[in-house]
Amino acid sequence: MSTAFQATADFQFPPAEVKTMYFVGVTTGKSSIMTVFPKWAEHLGLGEVRMQGIDCKWHDDPEVYHNVVEFIKEDELSLGALVTTHKIDLLTATREMFDYLDPYAELFGEVSSISKRGDRLHGHAKDPITSGLALEAFLPENHWEKTGGEAFVIGAGGSAIAITSYMMEDRHADNRPSKIVVCNRSEPRLEEMKKIHKKLDLPVPVEYHLTPEPEMADALMADLPPHSVVMNSTGLGKDGPGSPLTDAAIFPENGIAWDFNYRFSYPDVPHFLDQAKAQAEKQNLQVEDGWVYFIHGWTRVIAEVFDIKIPTSGPEFDVISKIAAEVRR
Repeated sequence: MSTAFQATADFQFPPAEVKTMYFVGVTTGKSSIMTVFPKWAEHLGLGEVRMQGIDCKWHDDPEVYHNVVEFIKEDELSLGALVTTHKIDLLTATREMFDYLDPYAELFGEVSSISKRGDRLHGHAKDPITSGLALEAFLPENHWEKTGGEAFVIGAGGSAIAITSYMMEDRHADNRPSKIVVCNRSEPRLEEMKKIHKKLDLPVPVEYHLTPEPEMADALMADLPPHSVVMNSTGLGKDGPGSPLTDAAIFPENGIAWDFNYRFSYPDVPHFLDQAKAQAEKQNLQVEDGWVYFIHGWTRVIAEVFDIKIPTSGPEFDVISKIAAEVRR
C-alpha cells in the first residue's frame, strides 16, 4: 500500500525526485491506481515516473488546497494531478492560481485534472466526459427512449453535476431520462447544481431534494418508475462509512443501480452496492460499480498530465483495461 501525504496548510511537500503525478483525494493510498499506474506507465512508455497520493479532509480548509496546488505549480518535476472528492472545493480556493481553465471547469466550478504546459497551470473538468463514457459502457442502447425511466442521482457534488449535464445534452435527442431527481444531505451543493443547470437551459425536468436523513432518500427512490437508474455519486462506502440509503430502501423494478465507487474502505459497514446486490434478483436489477468510470477517469487525466494520446475505445483501450483488470484481481 502506497503512503500518501496528509496535507495541511503548512505541510512541506518534498520536491519530486522523478516526474510525478499526484492523486488528490481522501484515502488515496488504498486506491488501485497505486498498483495500476506503474503497469500503465510501462505500457505507455512514460519512462521513470511516479504516482503519489495526497490526502485532504472532506471540505478541507481553503489554505490546505492552496498549499497543494502551489506546490504542484512550483515544483519542477511535479507534472500535475487527478483530483477526486475535492474538485469543487479545490478550485474555489485556488482559482487565481490557474492560467487556463477549460470550458467545463469554468461552467461547473471544479477541476478533476491539473496539468502544466511550460510555466502555465491548466485545470480541466473531465467528469462530463468520463462519466458519460462510463455510463454508455453499460447502459442498454436507447435505454431512456425505450423505457421512460428516470435518473435518481444521490449526491450533488462534481460527479453528480457532470453526469446530470451529460444525460441532458442535445446530442442525445429523445434518448434522455424522462426526469432527473437529485438529492443531497446539504443545501449549498444543491443550490450550486441548480445554478449550473439554469445556465445550461436544459430540457429535462429536474427535481432537487434536501435529504439530511437517508430515510428521505429512500422515500424518493420508492416513487421511481420501473427501469429507472439509481446513481450513488457520494463518497459513502469509500471516503466515509455507510450508504446514502437505508437497508429498507427498495430499488426500482427492472432498474439499474450504479455506484460511482469501485472500492470500499469500510467492509464491515453495508454500502450502496451491497444493498443493490441484495435486491438484484427480486427486483431484476442490473448492478454496476465504478470500475469502468475509474479507467476512463484516470486515462483521460493521465493523457492530459503527460500530454499524450490515449484512446477511449478500440484495441489499445482494451489492452489498457486488461492491464488494470489483471492488477485488480
